Amino acid sequence: MFERLVIATTFALSLAFCAGAAEPTPGTHGFANSGTVKIHYVTQGEGPLVVMIHGFPDYWYTWRKQMPALAEHFQVVAIDQRGYNESDQPEGVENYAMPKLVDDVKAVIEHFQRDRAVIVGHDWGGAVAWSFAMTYPEMTDRLVILNLPHLNGLRRELANNPEQQKASAYARHFQTSEAASLLTAEALTFWVKDPDAKPHYVAAFKRSSFEGMLNYYKANYPREPYELPEQEFPKIKCSVLMIHGLKDTALLPGALNDTWQWLEQDLTLVTLPEAGHFVQQDAAEFVTKQIVTWLTR
Repeated sequence: MFERLVIATTFALSLAFCAGAAEPTPGTHGFANSGTVKIHYVTQGEGPLVVMIHGFPDYWYTWRKQMPALAEHFQVVAIDQRGYNESDQPEGVENYAMPKLVDDVKAVIEHFQRDRAVIVGHDWGGAVAWSFAMTYPEMTDRLVILNLPHLNGLRRELANNPEQQKASAYARHFQTSEAASLLTAEALTFWVKDPDAKPHYVAAFKRSSFEGMLNYYKANYPREPYELPEQEFPKIKCSVLMIHGLKDTALLPGALNDTWQWLEQDLTLVTLPEAGHFVQQDAAEFVTKQIVTWLTR
């Protein structure tokens, strides 16, 4: 019996190795069609839909610590944004403009034959989440945003705060034509602290498009000279939970001020003094508990 178990286990591991050693998180993989672009997702659980959107440089696996707990109450769907990992990687800056990113999320919700969903986003995923709630308020149940201030707050800080302007130097570099050629999959994992996760990230980034990643900045990030636009974004109509690691050196916390002015419903703001930009991994257990408690209250 033991010998058969060892043989079976060895065979299974060999198959996994040959297939690229899938990430050790249970779930069902699939694809949703967003026009001509296929969006890869991993889903777990049953119940109301929760769509989770990663940022830069990242992929669906960033939510591995949150997904099992959420799946006890919801159907959780973590996506690879276009340009990343197993999702399609269309060429051209115009294919990464915010309306297309927002419609990718809409396509995922419709793929699961739902009318609405809780939208969770980090970094660029947070920008997409904010924008989705503005564009499709009727499809947005609630909003959970991690380390991405409201877009009005970020634009205000870029226009008025020299420290935020300095902190955004990386974004200006990413808007240059040569930036993608300087990236490597290994270097993009600089922030990954979990040694077991790092190989998965290297493999995912090797499958990704560096040009696609940086097209998010070229298509959507404000450019110099930074100025406040005449018109602010429409107000968010649903309840919002924001979680922000205060050691984020790219998105400074000053942009969080006045967020409540741009919302029509309640705001819950949670700040973590010792967490950085990737708060969902820096403080995984705390973040998971906060999201689950807020969504199930």
